[in-house]
Amino acid sequence: MEQVNEDTLASTRKVIAVHINYPSRAAQRGRTPAQPSYFLKPSSSLALTGSTVERPAGCELLGYEGEIALVIGKAARRVSIEDAWSHVAAVTASNDLGVYDLRWADKGSNLRSKGGDGFTPVGPALIPADAVDPAQLRIRTWHNGHLVQDDTTEDLLFPFARLVADLSQLLTLEEGDIILTGTPAGASVAKPGDVLEVEVSASNLTTGRLATTVVEGTTPFADFGAGPKVDDLQREEAYGSREAAGLAPAAEAAVGPALSPELKAKLESVATATLSSQMRKRGLNNVSIDGLQGTRPDRRVVGLARTLRYVPNREDLFKTHGGGFNAQKKAIDSVNEGEILVMEARGEKGTGTVGDILALRAQVRGAAAIITDGGVRDFTAVAGLDMPTYFANPHPAVLGRRHIPWDTDITIACGGATVQPGDIIVADADGILVIPPAIAEELVDDCIQQEKEEAFIFEMVKQGNSVDGLYPMNAEWQNKYAEWERMGSRKS
Repeated sequence: MEQVNEDTLASTRKVIAVHINYPSRAAQRGRTPAQPSYFLKPSSSLALTGSTVERPAGCELLGYEGEIALVIGKAARRVSIEDAWSHVAAVTASNDLGVYDLRWADKGSNLRSKGGDGFTPVGPALIPADAVDPAQLRIRTWHNGHLVQDDTTEDLLFPFARLVADLSQLLTLEEGDIILTGTPAGASVAKPGDVLEVEVSASNLTTGRLATTVVEGTTPFADFGAGPKVDDLQREEAYGSREAAGLAPAAEAAVGPALSPELKAKLESVATATLSSQMRKRGLNNVSIDGLQGTRPDRRVVGLARTLRYVPNREDLFKTHGGGFNAQKKAIDSVNEGEILVMEARGEKGTGTVGDILALRAQVRGAAAIITDGGVRDFTAVAGLDMPTYFANPHPAVLGRRHIPWDTDITIACGGATVQPGDIIVADADGILVIPPAIAEELVDDCIQQEKEEAFIFEMVKQGNSVDGLYPMNAEWQNKYAEWERMGSRKS
């Protein structure tokens, strides 16, 4: 087979890359596009097998993505899907390299983050397009000899012919142009000294391994351009997950320290009415989630809040955010033992916000409860679960009728109350309260003391005493209470 060489690279005028095309990558990213989208890489980013790529000085996140590259064999302009594959001369392996440290300044263009010299190695061999079925190709990537990506083109979101036809609607694909067709799950970050290899194969044909070695850059960025900048979101996207990036789980990062068993036990021991009155004494009057009913009125739950926000449905946005591993499924699939998932549905009762399958998934993950100020689907099944769900009303309609799942672990509004990730939620048949964690210890200790005093008052009223001066207690009754408490509640 013909090898990719300097002449191959010299004949390439355009390098076009697809954002998301493999279902495994779409699931990892949490979004499934309805249509393909693209970005350009400069032809100067092309390199041959055996080359080095520089991680720019001051950068942390050099990401790699093994991809199948299409090499255009004859010009294509406004071609049909049926005719598109005949315009492809060959397929080969490619590595779509880029530095996540510069994404913040690219505004979606990817020019600086993915356009560096050597950031698009291709090769080593060209597999003739007419010798393969484009839906039966295999892509594999190795990082320091370890297989990290392994997928096929059988179930691509956008088959190769569709990409060629789609691009040709607006621009002429010229002989030698290269289309990078997306990467499967498993892409990650390489460091200086690492060796990356990518191979494309079909039955007995193979490109061979495209090898690239990472080296450390030594020339710092000047101050007249955007410099490197990273945060945990970029680290998560570069490595593919928080765990791979060495970051705390999203729940832990969002909600902070776990609720201690001692504090939880104290909160479970006092009435919501007592908690409410103590918060009112502290000037907190808007901390109840109102207007909801529960599937388990016999159950009292205490847990840390995780949050999910729905926005009003807009059909074009639902196409991009409603399907796949969307924000709703992310929230359900990341809620942890003892946490409470609180949903902002704007009090919209005309559709469901959770159904039996997702509620069951939350229960299996150990969630203490689900709270939504919207509707619940599959009500009988949801009500039959051991985990309580608090909701506005049952409704049979699916999510997309009124809602788009949008954000997780952010500040939301639910039932007239503001809820932040990490707030303490106490819910029972009397109501649902949101407790700022910073005051919880002091609050619950005062609640315990208040309930002791109220137990004394109740006993005194039971014995026939007037509430005048007793409820609340004046100085005389305070002295009697102190004596009662010293005697261990055995004496009035």
